[in-house]
Amino acid sequence: MPVIEEVAKRSFERIGSHSHIKGLGLDENGKALFMADGMVGQVKAREAAGIAVELIKRGKLAGKGILLVGPTGSGKTAIAMGIARELGEDVPFVQIAGSEIYSAEVKKTEFLKEALRRAIGVRISEERKVYEGEVREVKINKTRHPFNPYVEIPESVLITLRTKDDEKTIRAGREIAYQLMEMGVEEGDVIQIDAETGRISKVGTTKEEEGLFFKRRVNLPSGPVLKIKEFTYTVTLHDLDVANARGNIFGLLFSTGAEISDEIRQRVDETVKQWIEEGKATLVPGVLFIDEVHMLDIEAFSFLARAMESELAPILIMATNRGRTKIRGTDLEAPHGMPIDMLDRLLIINTEPYRKDEIREIVKIRAKEEKIEVSEEAIEYLAELGERTSLRYAVQLLAPASVLARGGRVEKEHVEKAKEYFADLRRSTEFVEKLEGMLQ
Repeated sequence: MPVIEEVAKRSFERIGSHSHIKGLGLDENGKALFMADGMVGQVKAREAAGIAVELIKRGKLAGKGILLVGPTGSGKTAIAMGIARELGEDVPFVQIAGSEIYSAEVKKTEFLKEALRRAIGVRISEERKVYEGEVREVKINKTRHPFNPYVEIPESVLITLRTKDDEKTIRAGREIAYQLMEMGVEEGDVIQIDAETGRISKVGTTKEEEGLFFKRRVNLPSGPVLKIKEFTYTVTLHDLDVANARGNIFGLLFSTGAEISDEIRQRVDETVKQWIEEGKATLVPGVLFIDEVHMLDIEAFSFLARAMESELAPILIMATNRGRTKIRGTDLEAPHGMPIDMLDRLLIINTEPYRKDEIREIVKIRAKEEKIEVSEEAIEYLAELGERTSLRYAVQLLAPASVLARGGRVEKEHVEKAKEYFADLRRSTEFVEKLEGMLQ
């Protein structure tokens, strides 16, 4: 159980590749705005994804999935995350790569089962003691990773919450700090923290939003910060599997990679169905996003095809940048390296390379998200660079350029210097080929 303690009265950073994505950025007619919800460009793909969201909400996508096809860095992961955000803030979004299923410790089917069940949520409501209020300040204390001293991880957090009538500062551990970072909680957000379990629920924001990252506008809560009220939270089927396994299998507590039996999963499914029938819970099908789907083999595709037809199945979204290639584990060549019977189950959405004006806006978004001040000249240079090389390369230069700027505003000269230090794919390839030519 996480430790939460109130402390006497006395900014946190969240930087992820797609932490700025809040939805698909569509208007009420399903038309894509050029820039909204953290999304830029890819108008046709986003509108197609919007139609897919509508099909999911109407229950018309059962037994089917979505395949995103496009070049590297064309926004496939962003669109998948946008779909999840459109379905609801607490909808689980699980991202894996096709190559991850090949492990010496866990069987392929076991890995996929776990991923599928991590992507299915159970929304539970009950009366609990909670801390509720507007976030006034979040201070995350970080420490070195025990196995990788070059990486910092959260150690604890001090968070100040206020209502119209009260204000409290509470101290919590690593578990809650991770939740705050993953949910992107910032000053002005209204949240609830379960005093016993430490589960966090984001209610909305009291701030006037600028339109870039949409959040639900709510009023400042009243009454004490610590109160008893109905608390709604979402757990995944995998969370319930683990909780049941720990209560029944001695040794699972002390080992990693242990498999959960089908009997335990069946028992969890029956319990969840009973909760739903009694009105204690609702099912929240989430999104399982499999990148590099061409890396899966014929056995994995067969398993997924069967799993998609289950009554407890998440929305399956896959992505690839391959055309015709061999299905792994066979000598058969197929579109996108996938069996035809699997392709027949999928709605295929194409993504296109970003244009210069789109890259410019994405660079601005990432700079704002990473709290880096960048001059217009530097942004324009990064946009030109991204068009010549790739969007990812342009975005990746932001961080080293900010280091070269010594905390000040990033100018064009800082980006040029960072470009000299860090090569793009074409320059690094030419460098190696030149050296090979000299040695021959």
